[in-house]
Amino acid sequence: MVSLQRIAVICGLSATALMAATAHAEDWKLAKDEDGIKVYLSEVAGSKYKAYRGVATLKTDVATLRKLQEDVSGSCAWIHECEQQKLLKSEGADSWTYTRFNTPWPVTPRDSVIHATTTEGADGSLTRTLKGEPKYLPEEKGFVRVAAVEGVWKFVPKGPGEVEVTYQVHTEPGGSVPSWLANSFVVDAPFNTISHLRERAEKK
Repeated sequence: MVSLQRIAVICGLSATALMAATAHAEDWKLAKDEDGIKVYLSEVAGSKYKAYRGVATLKTDVATLRKLQEDVSGSCAWIHECEQQKLLKSEGADSWTYTRFNTPWPVTPRDSVIHATTTEGADGSLTRTLKGEPKYLPEEKGFVRVAAVEGVWKFVPKGPGEVEVTYQVHTEPGGSVPSWLANSFVVDAPFNTISHLRERAEKK
């Protein structure tokens, strides 16, 4: 029988592979460094949209961050431009969520279905691998379904009461998105999401 530890190692390697596949690590360029949060951007081959990575060390613990992540409807309050979010299905370490996003006029609002897989590392870390499943639900009238999502949340303990948080995503938003909106979103999404997550996590 394959041990649980071996499964965790395999899943951890899969998450690492996904991070590498989302964008070449050597291409990351620092786009914003403010209030303890660093945002990096990278070109992605075959895509006109950049991948983003936000990194910060929060004064909290992994358990608190996990609880905030698993509160699907409540987490909409700290996810950048999230209008509504609900849990579609939960099955062991896997969950499927539906999210609606705010977009400025005249851009059509977006929605997405994300499959998240949670794995625990031997070092106490937690990884949530994100994969878009646009065909999971029929498209909603008045929304453009996000065509593709690949990403990861990574929480790594860095000492008593400190966790390094990495939030990395590449998205194909579907439809037509003005370049000014795409360029601002890839910076604002990781920065604002981590900032709002920190506000909640450090109050616990």
